[in-house]
Amino acid sequence: MSELSGQNILLGVSGGIAAYKTPMLVRGLMAAGANVQVVMTANASRFVTPTTLQAVSGRPVRSDLWDAEAEAAMGHIELARWADQILIAPATANVIADLARGSAPDLLSTLCLATAAPISIAPAMNQHMFQHPAVGENLRRLADLGYCLIGPEYGDQACGDHGPGRMTEPEDLIRAMADTQLEPQRAGSVGLAGLLTGQHLMITTGPTREAIDPVRYISNHSSGLQGLALAEAALDAGASVTLVAGPGVPACHPDIKRLDVTTAQDMYAAVHQHLEHVSLFIGVAAVADYRPQDVPAQKMKRGDQAGQNLTLSLVENPDIIASVAQCGRVPVVVGFAAETEMTLENASLKLTRKKLDAVIVNDVSDSTIGFNSDHNAVTLVHHNGQLPFEKQSKQAISRHLITALTTLFKDKLNLEQP
Repeated sequence: MSELSGQNILLGVSGGIAAYKTPMLVRGLMAAGANVQVVMTANASRFVTPTTLQAVSGRPVRSDLWDAEAEAAMGHIELARWADQILIAPATANVIADLARGSAPDLLSTLCLATAAPISIAPAMNQHMFQHPAVGENLRRLADLGYCLIGPEYGDQACGDHGPGRMTEPEDLIRAMADTQLEPQRAGSVGLAGLLTGQHLMITTGPTREAIDPVRYISNHSSGLQGLALAEAALDAGASVTLVAGPGVPACHPDIKRLDVTTAQDMYAAVHQHLEHVSLFIGVAAVADYRPQDVPAQKMKRGDQAGQNLTLSLVENPDIIASVAQCGRVPVVVGFAAETEMTLENASLKLTRKKLDAVIVNDVSDSTIGFNSDHNAVTLVHHNGQLPFEKQSKQAISRHLITALTTLFKDKLNLEQP
């Protein structure tokens, strides 16, 4: 039976493009056994109609604080008492600002002030809006007030941007609400609070670029999103986090110490220069195994070589994760393996050959996960077994992985039982 079975969920819908996902969210909550009452802001109806949400919830949608019929019996107070949980999805910057300052200009914000129920919000907005200091300050204020912040995720946005600000997917919102006691937490930290307090994590992510000449390079399809999501999850779990990021990795939370690098040699140097006090190292980066031996100072031109093949001499790059495992300074070292065949067998070989504590493997031959995707499906391979995680957002995968790693290696990290 679902943890949400029989619960009264008040779903607040505000005026963002992600509101188009709310019918699916209502259906999912009801499939989990919840009773759902939708409350919309005035602008929400510009993106999804009250008729649609009434049809899927089976209840008239509320939107007007001055509804004479409902308010004759103090309807907003009754709604505030009825709710076992309140979820606002999407939560726009405007709604977040109202809640942060305790303003009550409409029915939804009034309910949030009048209820004793736990409140979760799922921020959704343009990436630049989400990263604006005022929005960050409002989110921190809400966390201090006891709101549970879920997401947002990284990904493509309706405006054409790519970055943080996408609303967490409905299935992940439902899972988060069912899996947590909704303690006050920072954005994205559902179920993680305090797991890694006092720990220092280092995570590598993204590709490396190995120069062929001043304008060409060898690289790969890594977006860095999985490592970025792991860094955010580790931060939410209370750790201090150093992120060593290859080219093209999107912006991260300002509380994460970020080191930007380009080549595998750059990444190797940055890792070992900042390895002091690191207790858990997770090598997510897709590091180029080889680099050109000789790199000319000027762009190579066809010239007299037109029609002839060009041969590049390659030399091996340093094995960053193996070097971290072998140096003996880090209690727990975890690697990633992006495989196209024999995924579990290859991950097990990598675990043994590089003397790692665990390997997280995914099948990048599946174009719907891994490289350049907002979703992933992985298996955590360790010396005592395997733990698979089905396809879901990279943020959700990261939360599960952080929880699993703290459980597996609590003794090596000197952690209390999660």
